Amino acid sequence: MHTVVVGTSGVTASDVLAVARGGARIELSDQAVAALAASREIVDALAAKPDPVYGVSTGFGALATRHISPELRARLQRNIVRSHAAGMGPRVEREVVRALMFLRLKTVCSGRTGVRPEVAQTMADVLNAGITPVVHEYGSLGCSGDLAPLSHCALTLMGEGEAEGPDGSVRPAGELLAEHGIEPVELREKEGLALLNGTDGMLGMLIMALADLAVLYKSADVTAALTLEALLGTDKVLAPELHAIRPHPGQAASAANMLAVLKGSGLTGHHQDDAPRVQDAYSVRCAPQVAGAGRDTLAHARLVAERELAAAVDNPVVLPDGRVESNGNFHGAPVAYVLDFLAVAVADLGSIAERRTDRLLDKNRSHGLPPFLADDAGVDSGLMIAQYTQAALVSELKRLAVPASADSIPSSAMQEDHVSMGWSAARKLRTAVDNLARVIAIELYAAGRAVELREGLTPAPATRAVVEAAREAGVAGPGPDRHLAPDLAAAEAFVRDGRLVAAAETVTGPLN
Repeated sequence: MHTVVVGTSGVTASDVLAVARGGARIELSDQAVAALAASREIVDALAAKPDPVYGVSTGFGALATRHISPELRARLQRNIVRSHAAGMGPRVEREVVRALMFLRLKTVCSGRTGVRPEVAQTMADVLNAGITPVVHEYGSLGCSGDLAPLSHCALTLMGEGEAEGPDGSVRPAGELLAEHGIEPVELREKEGLALLNGTDGMLGMLIMALADLAVLYKSADVTAALTLEALLGTDKVLAPELHAIRPHPGQAASAANMLAVLKGSGLTGHHQDDAPRVQDAYSVRCAPQVAGAGRDTLAHARLVAERELAAAVDNPVVLPDGRVESNGNFHGAPVAYVLDFLAVAVADLGSIAERRTDRLLDKNRSHGLPPFLADDAGVDSGLMIAQYTQAALVSELKRLAVPASADSIPSSAMQEDHVSMGWSAARKLRTAVDNLARVIAIELYAAGRAVELREGLTPAPATRAVVEAAREAGVAGPGPDRHLAPDLAAAEAFVRDGRLVAAAETVTGPLN
């Protein structure tokens, strides 16, 4: 099994994906253990002094004015975890919780939080045992970080609350820890606060969305090319020299992908045969511009994710010179903004794909294709309602594009009076990514059928490879009406797991 070694820095997006989705094991480096011990010495020294230090010997948030005596501090740390584990609603997905815990461990190991090495080791042990705390949908305002979700994770470390075992059953966390020989932690000064004060949930979801969207943007280029071909469109608009004069890198990449997929097509260039037209519709002709703008948005979001991965988000933090200082680095605005930017780009990509699909089904605009790609139009409805489903998905994408980060709601007796709503931005982006995969799958279904209905014309080798692979994956071709839902589900799986892109790449080589 793959192992991720966590040091004081250097955790990558690939590491997060390996732990969250791949079940990779975690080891703490000697450097991390030494840094943890050194920062803990600083916290212990401050705890022994009479002067109040936030998070060490005071209450939290609006209650930070109270100095806590030494005999009450362990209780204070337990209490913050218990009281903040106040989430409600459905359970969050296992991969999200694993990313959340791993990213908090990454920050703990930076040596900037004052947490003891044994606490960090317990976090690694819980992840390695396949124990997943029960985290709920609602409870984070994205400032001070993802408090409630992280608190539910910390509760598991204490042997309290509920968690999911490696077999998928939800049981008391204490039982699961005992079964795997893991001792619950007894939190000391600052440790409760350090375990729940970060942007880890929203960052984890951003990293996973970026990985998923990298596949979906390539998929959208392939299906756009397939639709252009099915509509007998022209590939001249994809020429590199045209995109070089508007030097957006994402646009050039998408155009190059479409051109590679269409190489050798016998269907393109027939746009002036029977019903001459000078130009294809925007949804076809401007596909690289729209997908390219989304790609550039992905690049910006990836840069923000990399910066946040390099951060040690906590409040207060232990600085290299020994100071322990309060700060506002837990505010999720940088991550929340790009989560919302991505939701906008996803909605627009879904929207243009739906317009192409509708064009394939409309006999007045499809240049000779049967109505709704039906076998016997009137007796058969063809893909009429598949487009309804796609339209419903796109309508939902537009609602999900409304930014969460433009909102703020005060909390903690106005101490935390401006929040990021980054967790909410991440949650809605996950739904948007799922819906985009479905939208692309429906375009694939329609365009594949349309290409096969163009009798006497030979598709490009790459598009032929895609259609053949889809058929092998259970995505049916033209014919009389059939139960469509299973076919669409097969198409979605074909898109989501990367087989669509892989099929094209057997001919084109790696796409951008």
